[in-house]
Amino acid sequence: MAAAVGAGDSVELHYRDTIDAGRGLCHPDAVRVLVEEGGARVRELLDWGVTFDTQDGELLLAREAAHSRARIVHARGDGTGLEIESALISRVRRSGVTIKEHTEVVRLVVDDGGRCIGVETVDTQLGTTGCVAAGAVVLASGGASRLWRNSTNPESATGDGVALAYDAGAEVRGLEFVQFHPTALALEGAPRFLISEAVRGEGALIVNERGKRFVLDAHPAGELAGRDVVARAIWEELQRTGAPCVYIDCRPLGPTAPLRFPAIAHACVQFGIDITRDLVPVAPAAHYMIGGVSADLDGATTLPGLFACGEVASSGVHGANRLASNSLLESAVFAHRAAGAAINSLGEAEPPRFAAGAAERLPLRGSAEVRRLWSDLHDSLWSGAGVVRKPGGLRLALATATAAAGCAEPSLPAVRLRAAARTAGLVCSAALAREESRGCHLRSDLPQSSDQWHGDYVMHKERGARLDRHL
Repeated sequence: MAAAVGAGDSVELHYRDTIDAGRGLCHPDAVRVLVEEGGARVRELLDWGVTFDTQDGELLLAREAAHSRARIVHARGDGTGLEIESALISRVRRSGVTIKEHTEVVRLVVDDGGRCIGVETVDTQLGTTGCVAAGAVVLASGGASRLWRNSTNPESATGDGVALAYDAGAEVRGLEFVQFHPTALALEGAPRFLISEAVRGEGALIVNERGKRFVLDAHPAGELAGRDVVARAIWEELQRTGAPCVYIDCRPLGPTAPLRFPAIAHACVQFGIDITRDLVPVAPAAHYMIGGVSADLDGATTLPGLFACGEVASSGVHGANRLASNSLLESAVFAHRAAGAAINSLGEAEPPRFAAGAAERLPLRGSAEVRRLWSDLHDSLWSGAGVVRKPGGLRLALATATAAAGCAEPSLPAVRLRAAARTAGLVCSAALAREESRGCHLRSDLPQSSDQWHGDYVMHKERGARLDRHL
């Protein structure tokens, strides 16, 4: 989690690094909020019981690619996300908040005045449908990178929140920008486990099968160049050589590497790799969705009553290429703002009411056709909307997404498929529309950036698409 909290660092340096990484599309006001409020959110997490790693009583800070200073706070070595999540879940459980587990939102309810007033749900264990009325709804549903065949994300990250918001009438933007992490474990039969950028920040190297540090040919910073640069360099090396992977060499870290990166060391040893002496095979994998539901500095979307934060939202801080470890900071900073704004929006208004439809029971198992459509969607996005794109592949992926979105089967897997396909189609449409290469959106037919595309590509279900040049 990146934050300017160390000696020799400043919010101004963090601001400049973030702006530089975003390739001209960051929203400066959002970045300013991110870096200026980041320190307070780190201190708040410490107060809430998050145990960040320390040394001699001070936060132990690491450096990652494209950061000019060591400013990454971490916990349990490479277990930061789990540590933060565990502390937050514990705090929520103690707060008395009602938690509805095994429940998925399948539709946002919008009243005749165009305000979001609740959600329709389905119980994922029983298949029964229901509804919840709400004065404000906050989407915090994560990203969509599991839509790609090779992904570092959990099974649930299939873009449901983007589809829910879009179908309800909210604007979405920047969906062409999907970040592919350069270094995911690439072994047959193994999950695409993330070999963190922090490993390279500590001195690990990227080499090809001949031991050459080829990323230096693409950028003088080599392994510490921006993610878009490193991902493209690896992709082009794989295309040039036909090899299935390149390698992370952790041997320069010495025998303490497993102590510094215990989760990575443990994952690798499950497949017979000792990071202190063996090269780790890696390749790019879909990792983070930069675009999302358009949200302002307080997380408010263009649909009244609906707020969004975290990866499902487009806050504007990442532009065309996310700076490493800014995502957890964005979640902390803008969730804090969205929660406050959502509560304040309630005012003295009466709780909303709406007539729920008749309860249904959805089948929990999908047909072979649904499973085939899921598989086709994963494959088409990887081949057509992957690290480097071309128009023909994008059109094929869009056609596959359109076919999947038309699946009419009344089962829970089909409901999930339709939402995923909606988001996938929006990604492909945006990637086709943006006729340039910028950040993590790389077009083989249009390799240069263009001033013509300096802005956000915004889509709305009823009003169509536009390029917002307000940046």
